[in-house]
Order: sequence, then structure tokens, then C-alpha cells
Amino acid sequence: MKLDKKKAMAGRMLGVSPARILFIEPRLDEIKEAITKEDIRSLIADGAIMIKPIKAKKSTQKRKVKKSPGNIKINVKNRKQKYMILTRKLRRKVADLKSKNLLTKDQTLDIRNKIRNKYFKNKTQLNEFVATLEK
Repeated sequence: MKLDKKKAMAGRMLGVSPARILFIEPRLDEIKEAITKEDIRSLIADGAIMIKPIKAKKSTQKRKVKKSPGNIKINVKNRKQKYMILTRKLRRKVADLKSKNLLTKDQTLDIRNKIRNKYFKNKTQLNEFVATLEK
């Protein structure tokens, strides 16, 4: 006995899925004879057609994330960009001084190593350092 159409109609009327519609076994004959929406409504009111409760999933707890060296995120990009901008600026200045023969090769290498090790915070400190070398 196929009652798919009746389940679909009851589901539309109740606003639920046809899979949640439950027909009571002893009253299947009455349900089979129901043709109109009004018939279905009366069967719902009598209790011949019921709605199954929703099967909810068990709520799961979120796993705690451990802070290990691999999980720590540091904003490296900004720090690197600042370093690159300063280093390029200072190296350009040193190259300019060397081209004007104000620095020797050894002095240039020494200053470049200091630039790499962040000895100078800005161009002014570099100029002061170069001024002390010339004297």
C-alpha cells in the first residue's frame, strides 16, 4: 500500500519533510481514503497522522589547540619589510659614499656588516658613524 502522495501532502501542510510524517497503523484505511487537504487536516487533529521528533546530532566539544612552537604565528612579514626598506636605503648610501671615494673597501665591508646586524636605526646614525671614520 503506497501512501507517498498522502505523506507528501501532509508534509507540505505541516511544513516538515515527508520522512518525518508518521501514520498510525490501525488507522491506515482511513488515511488511504483521505483525498482532500481537509481530510488530512481532520486526521492530523484526530491523531492518525503524527510528526516524528527531529533526530539531532550530539554536540561535540571543540578540541583545544595546544600552543607549541609550530602553532605560534608571528607577523614576520611587516618586520621583514621594515628591515628590507632600511637595509636597502643604508646600502645605497654606503655605495654612494664609496663611489665618491669617501670610504675604503674595508670600511665599506665593515659598515655593510653593521647594517646587516641592525647596528644603525636610520640614515642619520650612519652619517654620524661615517663622520667619525673620516677624522
